[in-house]
Amino acid sequence: MPSPTAALPDLSPAQWIWYPSERCLPNTFVLFRRTVEITAPLRRATGWIAADSRYRLEVNGHRIQWGPAPADPRWPEADPVDLTAHLQPGLNVIAVTVLYYGHGDGTWPIGKPGFLFRLEIEEASGPTRTVASDSSWLAHLCRAWAPGHYKRWYLRSLQEEFDANLYPYGWNEAAFATGPDWLPAMPLGGSPNLPALNTSYVEYQMDLAAGGPADARLRARSIPMLKDDAFVPIARLNDQRRLEWLRPVREYFECRAPAAYRTVESAGPVAQAVTWDGAAAWEFDLTSDRGVLLTFELAEQVVGWPGFTIEAPAGTVIELLVHEAHRPDGPPVLNTHFDAWSRFTCRPGVNRFETFDFESLRWLQLHVHGAAGRVRVGRIGVRRRVFPWPHQAEVRIGEPALQRLMDATINTLHNCAQEAFVDGMARERQQYSGDCSHQLHAIHLAFGEQRLPARFLATYSQGMTKDGFFLDCWPGFDRLARLVERQLDLTGWGPILDHGVGFNFDCWYHYLYTGDLAAIREPFPRLVRFIDYLATIVDDHGLLAVDNLGIPSVWIDHIAYRQQRHKQCAFNLYAAAMLEHAFAPLCEAMGETDRAARGRAFGRRLRRAAVARFWDPERQVFVNNRPWLAEDGEVRCCDRSLATAVLFGQCPGGRTRAALQMLVEVPPEMGLSYPANAGWRLWALAQGGRTDVIAQDLRRRWATMGSVIENNTLQEDWEARHDSNQQWSHCPVVPLYIAIQSLAGIWPLTPGCGRIEIRPQPADIAELALTAHTIHGPIRFASRGLRGDRRITLEIPAGANAELVLPRGERVNLPLAAERAPAGLRRYQLPAGQTVELHLRKV
Repeated sequence: MPSPTAALPDLSPAQWIWYPSERCLPNTFVLFRRTVEITAPLRRATGWIAADSRYRLEVNGHRIQWGPAPADPRWPEADPVDLTAHLQPGLNVIAVTVLYYGHGDGTWPIGKPGFLFRLEIEEASGPTRTVASDSSWLAHLCRAWAPGHYKRWYLRSLQEEFDANLYPYGWNEAAFATGPDWLPAMPLGGSPNLPALNTSYVEYQMDLAAGGPADARLRARSIPMLKDDAFVPIARLNDQRRLEWLRPVREYFECRAPAAYRTVESAGPVAQAVTWDGAAAWEFDLTSDRGVLLTFELAEQVVGWPGFTIEAPAGTVIELLVHEAHRPDGPPVLNTHFDAWSRFTCRPGVNRFETFDFESLRWLQLHVHGAAGRVRVGRIGVRRRVFPWPHQAEVRIGEPALQRLMDATINTLHNCAQEAFVDGMARERQQYSGDCSHQLHAIHLAFGEQRLPARFLATYSQGMTKDGFFLDCWPGFDRLARLVERQLDLTGWGPILDHGVGFNFDCWYHYLYTGDLAAIREPFPRLVRFIDYLATIVDDHGLLAVDNLGIPSVWIDHIAYRQQRHKQCAFNLYAAAMLEHAFAPLCEAMGETDRAARGRAFGRRLRRAAVARFWDPERQVFVNNRPWLAEDGEVRCCDRSLATAVLFGQCPGGRTRAALQMLVEVPPEMGLSYPANAGWRLWALAQGGRTDVIAQDLRRRWATMGSVIENNTLQEDWEARHDSNQQWSHCPVVPLYIAIQSLAGIWPLTPGCGRIEIRPQPADIAELALTAHTIHGPIRFASRGLRGDRRITLEIPAGANAELVLPRGERVNLPLAAERAPAGLRRYQLPAGQTVELHLRKV
């Protein structure tokens, strides 16, 4: 298979093709079919595939892959294809189902329909030949999915409704005979090396005419294809009941009409457990006047394609509903989560149904209705999709609750870090910087993965507006829509400026972990443009404004602040830290020393202005509402301001004691960030030597989360409700990276892990073992015992310049390092390529 990082070759003679048409409705499915004769053993059959919006590739009826990854429509990625093991001697069929979203989606902002394919076939004898998308392919407008179907919700285009009676079964196999509804595909014009956006096809909804942006380019996929071959079966049947519908079923699912149904009491089980093809299944009698509701649960929350097999009378209709969290005494129909349902209609005999687009779920419900007769359902579960990590995360803690928390964090990363850094796959499926991009730390350190973070830097940065701020959840539809809404004052959600600040940190941290300047080259000019934009919103106090900004907005957090103006302190300290400690070093790495000096000067001005306006010399902390104390009648602080000040030395005279104490105690006047932003406070506590508070926080605040206990995931908010729109598998992967960075204390100090610091502070955790991956190899850390009698084992990879930081007075047989340690600590040089055993008394 072509390397995921290889440059995309010239894809000629392939052409962008589509079903012959002059307009394409949203949620249109087109089937593309091409036969290929193989006459000799294959040496290889490799190539590339691209589509707008999503494709499913099959060969001779066997699923091969699904794609492409979410991307800016100006710079989408073609996926590599390797069919060497799938093309057999004789006649073969390459079959591709392509969905054009048309409606904005969290994974797709805008585009035009199109399909592109190029395959080189090299047989043991004979010349290499090319199979390319052109008019020799047959195209079928598949009405099993009705073209123009309505949108699911704001950030999900496809509300899937599939009628098996209209599907041309067998079309993906050689024996299938095509009819008059299979037409020669229509070439769309334009270059195969440019995206579908640049073809001559006119997209009628947005009036996107022929041609496209001049700088657009089709790129090669930059990450591996995801793994999607593992089937996760349901764990058990949780509930079964019959429904009597008081309103038409379709009306309820279309508009959620109130009082549309009632449950019917049953003397015994509605469904009988049976065995079907050696697996668990359920049988029941269906009547035409009532529906049957079967509610299943999985062992944990996963992301993938839910599916089931059913034998039922022709015309039987099944709504497949998915949910993250449900209580048995909650609403009978699980339609309380962004209308997360798909509908399937049976043809005669046995039907196998699987959603075309992926979902995030722990609960799966089948509502069966619309016919009368005996019904049997089985093989219910999810085809799971996960990133093919180069290493599996290794964290072992000798406390069951904390181990369960770490396992939940790892499972959460499987769900939220796939082709993009997303917040929650069940709601938005779109990537963010800021709170959500802290995934970068866990991905580098726990999984040793560099390609996915590098792709994040490229794709997020591409959402740079003409004004100089980032469309902060790019490439997703959300912020394009918000541009319109902000013009009409319809929403408070504009493109988030603090996420642009965070993105500078993301670029810097990636460079720290990898030393890879190539990944910085594309986003860097956009970082520069963003800093120039920030300079335009400085107010009369010399501070960046946080309100009345027009289109963009400042968020920082949604629960730590009572008023928008209270965010100005945290936002300016954050921006100042970024300018001095992320943007300026990146400028220097790029050889732009003058720009680095200007960036640092800008940061110093913001820091001094924040001190002048928000530093309380009596309390010795930053007070968010100091300018408005008389008006507010209370003191308000926040963990973000205090943590930022501690971490980046922003407290005047280095007076951090009061800020650190507030972070320890969490008094009522201190706003506490929501989970995905909680890492800032924990980082600051570790820097202040208070990992005892971190350990207690993990036990009491994190390990007790309902999502950890029920779903093996991490929820969005500190409190999460069942049967609601809340996210039970979000992206607050704080426990994993805090275990590595703060409890084990492993941090890169210079780019490319040129220097690595290890400052162990396991607190009262008696057993902790983990692996932190670096570009030099894995650092293995193990701690046993408690303070006063703790034994730590460190395995340092060859070539790593690692330094051990311990309290003064700790006795170890290691040479002192050249660099000085912070006050009260001492820095030692660790031997590369060796295992070090330590017996510590003060850690």
